[in-house]
Amino acid sequence: MTYTTPARDIRFALNELAGLAEILKLPGFEEVTPDLVEAILEENARFVQQAVAPLNVAGDTKPPVWQDGKVTTTPGFAQAFADYAAGGWQGLQHPQQWGGQGLPHLVSAPAGENIQAASLAFSLCPMLTDGVIEALLTVGSEAQRRAYVPNLLGGKWTGTMNLTEPQAGSDLALVNTRAVKQDDGSYRLSGQKIFITYGEHDLAENIIHLVLARTPDAPAGVKGISLFIVPKFLVNDDGSLGARNDVWCASLEHKLGIHGSPTAVLLYGSGKGDVGEGAVGYLVGEQNRGLEYMFIMMNAARYSVGQQGIALSERAYQLAQAYARDRVQGRAIEGSAGPVTISHHPDVQRMLLTMRALTEAARAISYVAAAAHDKGTHHPDAEVRARNRAFYEYLVPIVKGFSTESAVEVASLGVQVHGGMGFIEETGAAQHYRDARILPIYEGTTAIQANDLVGRKTLRDGGATAYASIAAMRDTLKALEGDAARADATERDGLRLLRDNFDQAIQAYESAVDYLLQHASTHPRAVYAGSVPYLMLAGIVHGGWQMARAALVSRRYLADGSSDPFYRNKLGTALFYGAQLLPRALGLSATVRAGEVTDASAALADIA
Repeated sequence: MTYTTPARDIRFALNELAGLAEILKLPGFEEVTPDLVEAILEENARFVQQAVAPLNVAGDTKPPVWQDGKVTTTPGFAQAFADYAAGGWQGLQHPQQWGGQGLPHLVSAPAGENIQAASLAFSLCPMLTDGVIEALLTVGSEAQRRAYVPNLLGGKWTGTMNLTEPQAGSDLALVNTRAVKQDDGSYRLSGQKIFITYGEHDLAENIIHLVLARTPDAPAGVKGISLFIVPKFLVNDDGSLGARNDVWCASLEHKLGIHGSPTAVLLYGSGKGDVGEGAVGYLVGEQNRGLEYMFIMMNAARYSVGQQGIALSERAYQLAQAYARDRVQGRAIEGSAGPVTISHHPDVQRMLLTMRALTEAARAISYVAAAAHDKGTHHPDAEVRARNRAFYEYLVPIVKGFSTESAVEVASLGVQVHGGMGFIEETGAAQHYRDARILPIYEGTTAIQANDLVGRKTLRDGGATAYASIAAMRDTLKALEGDAARADATERDGLRLLRDNFDQAIQAYESAVDYLLQHASTHPRAVYAGSVPYLMLAGIVHGGWQMARAALVSRRYLADGSSDPFYRNKLGTALFYGAQLLPRALGLSATVRAGEVTDASAALADIA
């Protein structure tokens, strides 16, 4: 159950699909050379394979232990986190002026994916810390940045975000944690938060909680939520740790998966600690803008959770492939002298290729999104920045929703490849399936991502970003048509099928966008009834777009005489995606466009 970083596919996606060379030319990245990127990827692979991947099973079988408010993490986690901090991994994408390395998002993305694949449970702590750093750098005061960011970047402290309460799941309008202002300008917080990932642990000296709460005079609903910094230990003026704050871990949740990640119930203002009753907190930014600020963390986390889906898919695929190549059972369909490994059976090959194609397509989408993020923040042309910001924001719910839903499918196929042994914990396939199941739920369910994609990312700009993507897809389609015409007989049929199915998928995607725009004002329930199918449609077609581009690149290398088997395999995976996965677009588009019929169904009244 070892893990090897998919180095070749990562480099291919970075260089050939996301355009790393172009990103390294942007202002601010002058010191980031291709050799430096290569060195980072190599060291990252070494670190995650040796220090983190061996902890994956241990985290599942020996989860953190709670006792009297304290949490002891899985043996080995603390040392791995210390090594992670010492290696500077927490600061890859953050500004150099605060102690980070200031690398492009496109470079930090594969490093993040690899650590998540090595141990999903372990990776959640640095992932959330990244979100806290980004939020404080964006909306925190200068004093707050100086007080917290350097130690968060250095790995001495970690961060969390505290949104959910027992009565307020995704509906944050129901948040009722209370924050009362004190004479010294601080606040005292009281309330309960649940599902707080790494809300208590022994990996770092201090934990910096970002907490949503209401002041006594705040307006009702989401307009009355403010954001507060609540450190586990108060921070003295000289940077040393002070009194233990009144934030206490009441228990840990017992979960279906990601056992190695402590998910805490936190009590604010229970009278424990050294500061009296009420947790000491500090307002971030302006009152009543907390949800707006928290979305800085949430958007970063949503992209990262999408990458978790890719990472877990990769690990599930590697395990299933290794098992299929080793497991001898049955004879080949065309006849054989004796039993063969199950990797020779057509349906096992179909499952393995489905796993690989979904994983590689999702990876490509995420790296293309990361490149758009870099262009949207660093490109010197304001119009190019705006266009790429819109494209990145459009892709984030797709990266999160499509990649995580695909991870559940891929992990389930991994169990199926193992057969009965997949249902046995010792093989490891079951852990991947259990771990994957949370991914479409946390940091906003698939429906929340889909509603965002429909409302904020498609309807708000009149479909401009979606139609721009469709236009770019048609450019790729034209190139594919020309390539198919030049192909030899052995590849012509596959390329033509990819071309034809991609063409139909683009039309299906465009029809769905048209439907949303035409019916949003008159039949909003019908539009949102198809929001998740629309997200999955976008994911399948954007994945097909990147796989079509991958086919063109691979064909070019092969035509130039390359004997590297990677390009032959990549071409085969792209053709499989075109033949087996792109046709899903037609059914998904039909589902989106059936919204009025669905909404009018008498069965809905019975459900409600």
